[in-house]
Amino acid sequence: MRYYISIMKPHTRQMGAGPAMTRRHFIVLSTAGVVAVLAGCATDPVTGKKQFMLMSEAGEVGADKESSPHQLSADYGALQNAGLNRYITTVGDLLAAKSHRPAMAYTFRGVNAVYVNAYAFPAGTIAVTRGMLIDLQSEAELAALLGHEIGHVCARHAAEQATKGIVSSAVVTGLAAFVQYQFDGYGDLTSGLGMVATGALLARYSRADEREADALGLEYMTRAGYNPEGSIALMDILRKLSKDKPNVIELLFATHPMSEERYQTAVEAVRTKYAAAKSNPLNRERYMDATASLRAIKGAIEQMQNGEKAMSSGKFGEASACFENGLRQAPDDYAGLLMLARCRLMQKQGADADRLARAAQAAYAGEPLAVYISGMAKLQTRAFDAAFQEFARYESLLPGNPNTTYFKGFCMEGADRRQQAAEHYQRFLNSVRQGEYAEHAYKKLVEWGYVKRGA
Repeated sequence: MRYYISIMKPHTRQMGAGPAMTRRHFIVLSTAGVVAVLAGCATDPVTGKKQFMLMSEAGEVGADKESSPHQLSADYGALQNAGLNRYITTVGDLLAAKSHRPAMAYTFRGVNAVYVNAYAFPAGTIAVTRGMLIDLQSEAELAALLGHEIGHVCARHAAEQATKGIVSSAVVTGLAAFVQYQFDGYGDLTSGLGMVATGALLARYSRADEREADALGLEYMTRAGYNPEGSIALMDILRKLSKDKPNVIELLFATHPMSEERYQTAVEAVRTKYAAAKSNPLNRERYMDATASLRAIKGAIEQMQNGEKAMSSGKFGEASACFENGLRQAPDDYAGLLMLARCRLMQKQGADADRLARAAQAAYAGEPLAVYISGMAKLQTRAFDAAFQEFARYESLLPGNPNTTYFKGFCMEGADRRQQAAEHYQRFLNSVRQGEYAEHAYKKLVEWGYVKRGA
């Protein structure tokens, strides 16, 4: 299918418009432009050797700024516990200062998601989920985790993957925890409710990348005065979780592949290269004190993990019961409220989903995802004008998600405001040219006479 870039008024071409550009032409020209602008040699910050790199450091910063806010919001925002976030930042800053790229603008924070993961964007935005934090047992384990992610930044692994063509330009498309809900035949209206498409925004590292990040994490944490046994303890935790709770760790292992060889390599490095550092502290008590409030709701977080597992299997009744159990233990939990709201959407209970989304907004004022979900809920109940206002508010809080433009157009279509719908669909197709949303937008523009179908 081909989409015209320029969109006409019904039956009249815009003045001065050039020849229509097909999707294929656009991709070819865009790719050629990117290669011409970015291609060149760079110096590996870790090895000091020259390397072919398409993404410059400025490109890393730009990709980070564009993508990381959407991922953090999709993970239900930063922890509302300012003290715990300061603690994570303190540990991260100590490690970053000992790294090969200390001048990067690192930021460290916990996020409210309950699956087990930690991730880094190219310029140093690093996050760790609540699901991970509740399983760690010492500050040294946290240092190993953050040091590993800093290692990915220092070795420029995301930029390297982009150069190899593995990571594409970051376009926020969104997933709904791998669950789709079809509404009126117009596609997945819960897109963006779970997590941003990690394959587009976060590198899926190779085993070689993981080994290098392990080695760098060990180097940084021992330089910072931590016991390297924390790294082995972290790996042991992850290995145990992979057996006992595979559903909560599958995304981590998808982006950070684990292997027995990787584990044994780290064990040998601690036994030999870092043997002298094994007398360094683990700081268990300090970690337990810092995470006490989080561990106090561990039961609620585990219920939410169970709910996400049930959701991913389409067991919405079971998921709903799990989320409700979690909220009984933590009634104002922002992520819990939104997980249950998503579940209500899957169950076609839009009014209750909206109630829960509004409760989440009250629990975490200013965090955008609750506004987005409220828009989805209003859309499901066919309150098109109210839904449009929610999407507009979401866009003001977190610009840059093209799906928001699509849904604003969908709201205008539902309200029978064809001209406004066409304008939003046009803007959407200027940035997204494939998928269900693009097909629907294009179909409507053709049907309404704003474009001619390509050959």
